[in-house]
Amino acid sequence: MGKRAVLLLAHGTPDKVEEIPEYLRNVVSGRPMPQAVVEEIQHRYSLIGHSPLTQLTLEQGKLLEELLRSDAEEPAVKVYVGMRNWRPYIPEVVKEMRSDGVTEAAVICLAPQNSRTSTGLYKRAVEAEAGAVKIDFTAGWADHPLLADAFAERLRVALAKLTAEIGEAVPVLFTAHSVPCRTLAATETQSGDPYAIEARKTAELVARRVPELKRWYFAFQSQGASGGEWIGPTVESTLDALAAEGLKTIILQPIGFLCDHVEILYDVDIAFRDYAKKLGIRLERPESLNASPMLARALEDLVRKSFSRL
Repeated sequence: MGKRAVLLLAHGTPDKVEEIPEYLRNVVSGRPMPQAVVEEIQHRYSLIGHSPLTQLTLEQGKLLEELLRSDAEEPAVKVYVGMRNWRPYIPEVVKEMRSDGVTEAAVICLAPQNSRTSTGLYKRAVEAEAGAVKIDFTAGWADHPLLADAFAERLRVALAKLTAEIGEAVPVLFTAHSVPCRTLAATETQSGDPYAIEARKTAELVARRVPELKRWYFAFQSQGASGGEWIGPTVESTLDALAAEGLKTIILQPIGFLCDHVEILYDVDIAFRDYAKKLGIRLERPESLNASPMLARALEDLVRKSFSRL
């Protein structure tokens, strides 16, 4: 057995509003982006102060490292964190791993639902720098029971509080980040993308763990500003339909994101909440997973399975 390590991968986010243009160039692989889009995203970041994604991902890595260290039979395993679109960049972190003498690595993308537009890009970024490091890449873990347990744990708290406050059952709208429709299309060389199916599967598993939840819905959020159609239904169209039915209160829980960042702190807490309010709907959300011990246990299980394959 060589020297083992863990590499957690995430999207990445800039620390300052002034860094948004460079960050967006990374996101779109250097393609031109309309100035109006850049300014809108800068505005959103300014409203939330900054995105804590990198800090929270590092905290998740520390929790995982502590769990792995508790196994006396396993040598100390370091957990690295690499970001696709910002610092610390994946290639730089993989080079650091090689320099540290790592020979085997369990690599986990912190986007549980597998998609060519996310998981596939992360995997290629790692493999391009891996060299002699043997990699076991976890492509998707949308149906992991401990992931569903972690989301359900957060949901029960919010549901109990709001139900007690208003005196009646509250429905839940689960969401995941939208992707371009072209991403899901099958081609002559590959089958269709599993992302949409896996996102709904996670929502279903969470709902099963919360028996007090009587009604739930699913929508895709944060459709991009790039050209082409993005998958739906959108959160906005879903709220429109629910308002037409007379709904007055709802909990929105993103089940595709593992920590707070702009798609939660702005899209949900500001944009969707304001949109719902104009429809006469009160919209609340559970606490994000962030430093959830249950999430850390899910990651630990994934790592141990990965190590067994190396």
